[in-house]
Amino acid sequence: MRTFAALLFATALLAGAAACGSNSPASPPAPAGQPDKVTVGVIPILDVAPIYLGKQKGLFSKHNIDLTLEQAQGGAAIVPAVLSKQYQFGFSNMISLLIAQSKNVPIKVVCNGNNSTGVDGNDFAALMVKADSPIKTAADLAGKKVAANTLKNIVDTSVRASVRKAGGDAKSVQFVELAFPQQPAALQSGQVDAVFVVEPFQQQVLAQGGRKIASSYVDAAPNLTVATYFTSTELLKQNPDLVKRFTDAMKESLAYADSHADEARQIIGTYTQISADVIAKVTLPKWPADINRQSVQTLSDLAVGDGLLTKPADLNALLP
Repeated sequence: MRTFAALLFATALLAGAAACGSNSPASPPAPAGQPDKVTVGVIPILDVAPIYLGKQKGLFSKHNIDLTLEQAQGGAAIVPAVLSKQYQFGFSNMISLLIAQSKNVPIKVVCNGNNSTGVDGNDFAALMVKADSPIKTAADLAGKKVAANTLKNIVDTSVRASVRKAGGDAKSVQFVELAFPQQPAALQSGQVDAVFVVEPFQQQVLAQGGRKIASSYVDAAPNLTVATYFTSTELLKQNPDLVKRFTDAMKESLAYADSHADEARQIIGTYTQISADVIAKVTLPKWPADINRQSVQTLSDLAVGDGLLTKPADLNALLP
C-alpha cells in the first residue's frame, strides 16, 4: 500500500490543477426524475459494512441516489480519486484526513464512518505480539518494530498512545509498513516485534497463539471516531443537495447497522473474502450516526505531539 506521502503528492497536484481553472461541475444534477449516480471509494474491511447494508436495504434509493461502491487499497488512493471526481465520496481514517486538511487539501467530512467499541480488550483492532514474546505491555515496545498498514496514519497515533499510557517511550517505537494480510506471518517470523491489526487479522493472530497487549483505539480516546466519509469542497459547493441526501442516507445506514449486528455480519461476506466461520467470531466496530468530535480533537492533539502535524488541524474546516 502506498504511503501517505504519495497521497499528499497526488492531492497537491490535483488541487493545483483545480486551482488553474476547471469550471466543469463536480457532479452535475441528474435529469428530472432520475436518481443521481454516486460512486463511493471504500476499503474492503468490516468498517464499511453499513454502506453496503444501506444499499441493500434501499436507503440510498430512498434518497434518490443510485449508489456504486468501488474498492480501493486505502486513503492514499481514495482521496485523490475524490478530488479528480472519479468518486463523489470516500472513506478514510481520521489521521490521514487531518493531515490532508493541514496541507490545505480541499476536502470536507460529511458523516461518521466507524468508532472503536470503547472496551479495552474487546475492540475490533488490537496491538498484538506472538505467544512466546518477552513483551508483556505496550511499554516494552520502546525501540521495537511494530507493523502498521501504512505509515503516518491512525496506527502510528494510536500505538504511541498505548505506549505512553503504559509508561514507555512512545517516540522510540519503530514502525514498519506492511499490509494487514502480511502482518500475522511477519509477526510469527520475527520480522517485527508487534503488529497493530484490525479484524479479521486479529482473529488470525489469535489462532496462531498471539496475545493482545493493548487496545490502542481505546487508549487513544474514549469511543474514538476512527474513520469518516468525506467529499470534495467543490462538490459541496456545487451540489449541496446531493451531499445532504448522501449524508442522510449514510446516517440511516449507520444507525441500522449498529442496531442490526447479525445483518451487518451477513453483509460482510458479500464484499470481502472473509470466511463465514471467521465473520461469526470477529468483533464489530461501533457505528454511531454522529462523529465524536472530542475524540477527533484528541487525535489532532496527539498527532501534533507526535510530529505528524506541524500545527493543530482546523476541525471547523474539516468536520461538518
